[in-house]
Amino acid sequence: MRGRDAKLHHPDLGRLDRPRCDAWAMACLAQVATGGIQSHRGHLGAFKMQILIVGIGALGGTIAARAIRTGLPVRLAARNTDSAKALRRSGLRVSGIGGEVRADAIDVAAIEDYGKGDQFDLILLATKAQDALDIVPYVVGLLAPEGAILPIQNGGVARALADRLGEDKILGGFSNLGATMVEPGVYEQKNAGHLLIGELAGGVSERAERVARVLGRAIEVKVSSNLTGAIWSKLLINCSVTTLGALCSQTMRQYMETEAGKKVFRRTYEEALSVALAIGTRLERLVVDPIPPGRPSNIAAGEHYESWVEAMIAFYGDVKPSMLQDLERGRKTEIDFINGYVVTLGHASGVPVHMNATITDLVHQIERGVLQPTRERMNDLAAQTCQPIRGNSI
Repeated sequence: MRGRDAKLHHPDLGRLDRPRCDAWAMACLAQVATGGIQSHRGHLGAFKMQILIVGIGALGGTIAARAIRTGLPVRLAARNTDSAKALRRSGLRVSGIGGEVRADAIDVAAIEDYGKGDQFDLILLATKAQDALDIVPYVVGLLAPEGAILPIQNGGVARALADRLGEDKILGGFSNLGATMVEPGVYEQKNAGHLLIGELAGGVSERAERVARVLGRAIEVKVSSNLTGAIWSKLLINCSVTTLGALCSQTMRQYMETEAGKKVFRRTYEEALSVALAIGTRLERLVVDPIPPGRPSNIAAGEHYESWVEAMIAFYGDVKPSMLQDLERGRKTEIDFINGYVVTLGHASGVPVHMNATITDLVHQIERGVLQPTRERMNDLAAQTCQPIRGNSI
């Protein structure tokens, strides 16, 4: 691993520290796109797209298993040689929503074992956000001349990569698939989610449609002409569903059964939404309309707001937060790309983000071992919701 880390170090694409996050935030203020979403469950036809999936965790493993079983030409890149050997022995197995599949014969190697002789039309980055930024300087050398890298992390990872490598090499995307890694090579799909992909500059391109047709053999893929708006709509969910579940070691359905959970969810979501609108984002509908009923006046929202929440719980309510899985394994989370990203943009645009800032700090303390995820923490956060937010009555 020391050799790999040294090889993958890059002075411009290193881990996103706070100063770089501030610069990134200012660059993102101008990113606004327009359009809609199209769904694909397509066929490959005569085109043989060579695919490399980097990162065989819950999401990468689930996609890889389903892609291999449909006959797509997929190779896998694991974290290191030991991980690759273990996966070759075990193969991949997915259960849950979408049906059970097994892929016993898989082509997997450590990422550093791929070289100049390997070229791929599509490199799907299913790693954590920090790892995606670290590894891209290496995998970009594995691209075929007309190839594209498809990062599917939360937040602005795709934008950061495109700013450095060029939009011609980066196709934006993210995942609405909920999956859990039971153990290496064994995964459980928790919902009937999809990949959403598109051009960061907006519009629908031929290459986005082509990638959607190919990957659509394995999982549902949708193409958006307003990917920036869609990324923000997903980020609202990440901030208020994923992170809160990680802090209190519960699913959304569990913590939303308490008054404290409802209050904290509402305040966290509202802050993130206020930031998105303040920087001019035109949000896209995903599972629900990203703007809750009654906002901002909250007049006569009542039952409509409750129905809005119930629709979100129906889709995300039983998924174990990926951030909680990271904390349980002692791994660094993506908090700086989720709530921390909202905080940075909030400060830059003058929008109050007290709850998101508090949540970000708490996650960092858990990462350092100072605190632990606990159900009681939601009560402490709920006590802070009495502080008003500018521009609404939540």
